[in-house]
Amino acid sequence: QVQLVESGGGLVQPGGSLRLSCAASGFFFSSYWMYWVRQAPGKGLEWVSGISIGGDNTNYADSLKGRFTISRDNTKNTLYLQMNSLKSEDTAVYYCARWKTYEYDKWGQGTQVTVSS
Repeated sequence: QVQLVESGGGLVQPGGSLRLSCAASGFFFSSYWMYWVRQAPGKGLEWVSGISIGGDNTNYADSLKGRFTISRDNTKNTLYLQMNSLKSEDTAVYYCARWKTYEYDKWGQGTQVTVSS
């Protein structure tokens, strides 16, 4: 069955970095656009970034440009999110999601990122 498993979250100080990973299985990973979406405490879902099938087209929420970098390795069926210069407002649960047609049809379980001194 389709599985998306995030890892790499944790506690980091402001200004620090983390690299999130999302291991995909049960489907042809290289056939789908993939996304990162986050949910801060008490808030709704926020789109973070997306990447095309081949990885040559990426997009980011305006507030995150220059700090976050999305990438993928289709040989390893893995999606990544490099997060630099982290701020307290980046504290959230981060989810990877598969895009199919008009919606995110599969989600991982999420990984917690906490930015605090």
